[in-house]
Amino acid sequence: MTISNKPVLFGMPGNDEFAGLLASRLGADPGEMDMRQFPDGETYLRVRSDVEDRLVVVVSTLVQPDQKLVPLYFLGNNLKSLGAAHVCLAAPYLAYMRQDKAFRSGEAVTSEYFAGLICSFADSIATIDTHLHRRESLSEIYSIPNINAAAAGEISDWVVKNVRDPVLVGPDSESEQWVSEVAQMAGAPFVVLEKTRRGDRDVSVSAVEIDVLHRDRTPVLVDDIISTARTMIETVRRLGELDMAAPICMGVHAVFAGDAYEELMEAGAARVVTCNTIPHSSNEIDVSGLFVEFITGHI
Repeated sequence: MTISNKPVLFGMPGNDEFAGLLASRLGADPGEMDMRQFPDGETYLRVRSDVEDRLVVVVSTLVQPDQKLVPLYFLGNNLKSLGAAHVCLAAPYLAYMRQDKAFRSGEAVTSEYFAGLICSFADSIATIDTHLHRRESLSEIYSIPNINAAAAGEISDWVVKNVRDPVLVGPDSESEQWVSEVAQMAGAPFVVLEKTRRGDRDVSVSAVEIDVLHRDRTPVLVDDIISTARTMIETVRRLGELDMAAPICMGVHAVFAGDAYEELMEAGAARVVTCNTIPHSSNEIDVSGLFVEFITGHI
């Protein structure tokens, strides 16, 4: 089958900005579809674009995934039934990666089940900085071609352009490899704090080393996912006790559960900056370009 050299791109509801940026980078035709809910909550879907023998890109960030999965599943299958040569799911944030083993008898390994469902309608998947936990790569659970792109370069570029004399701060040992990469690209020092977690909202951190070595620098807290923000909030408070400059808090994925964003600002963050993987007012870093090479490789 010959694939047309110009892809078609569909943005799921709520993904307009990222979809527009990616479509522009790819030179893609905008996909046209009708999607709405019947009064009983079921989804109606009609694809109005010609997708036969085309590479089709579907953009859907998967924060709060349960309500998004059924329409996405319907669209992927419909595109295949209409003759799409290849369906690529561009999911800037990929959900269901945490539960990668059964910790207790009877627990569902939901990361594997979710991956199986995605692979049933997508021919490839592109995502950004998904937290692999105990996995070595996305390919362990996704049987289709995939990329787990890293936003470290884009984040370091932002730091270089916007922060004078930064010191990069990782919240815990898990972040060391990632934060050290950002720091190296930015030509800045970094420290990794010790974190003790007693629960989702009960976290303590040690910030002694940063005070001793880098008191005169601007702390830049970096993490991949900001969800409850408890670790960052505690770190911001500790740095305040050490009379350091108010820190800039950076994250790839702006999950911000509940009032996490407001609480982080109230704790004393000078600024909160995130990538545009999840739409949020803190988005300042565009990472749509990280998907281009992977997607065009299928043309």
